[in-house]
Amino acid sequence: MNAESGTETDTRTPTAGVAVVVIGYDDAAHVTDAVRSALAQGPAVREVVAVDDCSTDGSAGLLDRLAASEPRLRVIRRRANSGGCGTPRNTGLDAVTSPYVMFLDSDDVLPPGAATALLEAAEGAHAEVAGGLCVRRELPSGREVPWQARLYALHTVVPHPARRPRLVHDTLCVNKLYRTGFLRAHGIRFPEGRFPYEDVVFTARVLAAAPRIALVPDRVYVWHVRRSAGRLSISLDRSGVENWRARTEACRQAYEVLLGAGQKELARAVRAKFLDHDLRMYVRELGLRDAAYRRAWWELARAHLAEYDADDWARNPAAPGRLIGRVVLAAPEPCDLPRLRELAARPARLCPPYARAADGSPVWSDALPVSLEPLRARPVRALPLAVDAELRPCARGTRLRLRLHELYGRVARAGPESVEVEWLHRDDGGVVVRETAVPLAPCPSGSEPAGTPGSGAVALAPGPEPAGRAGSHAVALARGAEPAGTEPAGTVALGPCSQGSEPAGTPGSLHGGAWSAEVSVDLAALSALGVGTWDLRLRLRFRDGVSRDVSAHALTGAGLLRRSAVPSTRYGVVLVQPYATHSGALALRVAPGVRGVLSVARARLRRLLH
Repeated sequence: MNAESGTETDTRTPTAGVAVVVIGYDDAAHVTDAVRSALAQGPAVREVVAVDDCSTDGSAGLLDRLAASEPRLRVIRRRANSGGCGTPRNTGLDAVTSPYVMFLDSDDVLPPGAATALLEAAEGAHAEVAGGLCVRRELPSGREVPWQARLYALHTVVPHPARRPRLVHDTLCVNKLYRTGFLRAHGIRFPEGRFPYEDVVFTARVLAAAPRIALVPDRVYVWHVRRSAGRLSISLDRSGVENWRARTEACRQAYEVLLGAGQKELARAVRAKFLDHDLRMYVRELGLRDAAYRRAWWELARAHLAEYDADDWARNPAAPGRLIGRVVLAAPEPCDLPRLRELAARPARLCPPYARAADGSPVWSDALPVSLEPLRARPVRALPLAVDAELRPCARGTRLRLRLHELYGRVARAGPESVEVEWLHRDDGGVVVRETAVPLAPCPSGSEPAGTPGSGAVALAPGPEPAGRAGSHAVALARGAEPAGTEPAGTVALGPCSQGSEPAGTPGSLHGGAWSAEVSVDLAALSALGVGTWDLRLRLRFRDGVSRDVSAHALTGAGLLRRSAVPSTRYGVVLVQPYATHSGALALRVAPGVRGVLSVARARLRRLLH
């Protein structure tokens, strides 16, 4: 029995067949792998239609040779390149003869069993659409990140899309199976020609037709992300402002399609998704662009956001995307980009300054008094708390210093008690630390050390050395044991920011206080997996048992964020490079031993040569 639909699902073996439409253009290196992954699905796949969009690199010839030995494969050559993905998909859709259809891009693959899982779900639930989990696989590292995993946590049948507004967040067409007759009966097609983000509009057209949808937790699509490729995919190539123009246009059309079909709640959800996902993603990258791009991007963003009405802004008004959108709307020119970048991070960070209007209410800044009043009602576990981080590698012990900022009195009232430190390996996330809470004492306002000019954040003040010798184990591998004789690591007390400051509880501490911590970093433990990148994650614990997971803002300044060679008894030397990610968070690269040093040198040489 399905909890959402309240109906029994039919688990009999499906008898229908699936067509897989594979599209490609000048992708001879990967297209046959994609087609073979579709053919390897077994009897569930009745036919594979490969549409070559007028390639010039021999792709069509490779497909013809493969088709000569595979009767299920049919190759269609387009006479002129369409400039996008929509037209070749429509060409393939017109050609299929099977009851169901799936779509596959030439540089991706279907994992084993994908077609069967979706077909069984669709047949068993009598659904017009079935969707499953897509994973983004970063190459060459192989790191996999699930796409919209919350949607696909359980087997679910959604009788009407309005029952699950979150569906608008998964705009991919490739991790789904569609009943061919359903698409044709409703005239559902992709936008033609060069139309980036064509699947955003296609997905809106599908949802507007109110299909019954089956969702499965199975992995059904592997999206290969090749950021170092000579030609980036359309969705990854965000370097030009035309990409942003295309993104806003696709989201605008999706909204209009759903609104025109009477799906008002889904249309609202499309606008909310734009704020929470699209806007935040591009804001994180604005600092990488030149001034001309930023001005053009800002103008396009303001024009799109100006179409939003009061109800769009009133829903979840303290959400980071809505706060960013209101700041962009209020400012005629790009401004406060470093601070907006931090707020666009995941988790969001609202960094200082914390300005107030004349009546004492919180505002974005004195120059731009956009109200932040909704933050006063937001739960602590969802607040955009800001923690500054400073990491200084040295032979006597690598130290990580943290500073948690007050946020309009909310932090002090919640009573922060401890912070737990995690370093997550960028490729496998297999590193954690012990989680033992330690009492803390707040650091009141007035004791803040001088910050880096223009950084928008307060620098960390050196605190007293913690008990024990420098370099003691404060970070440990989750799958390893603590070294003998050491205490559980990873949770540190948040202590006073500096000696001689006001005592805790003074009147100023409620509105401008801060809390600091210092912990030693065990480079030997972080080096155990060889050359790698580690992301810093923190868990703040409060008096009533509430916790908030955050990342930390990487402080800049003299002696910070630079590569250091640290002597190591185990590896001889460890190269350590703290750096700020695109969203401003602190991360750490380590390269242990001679091999690690040589790998860094080779990588740097390749960058210089190319």
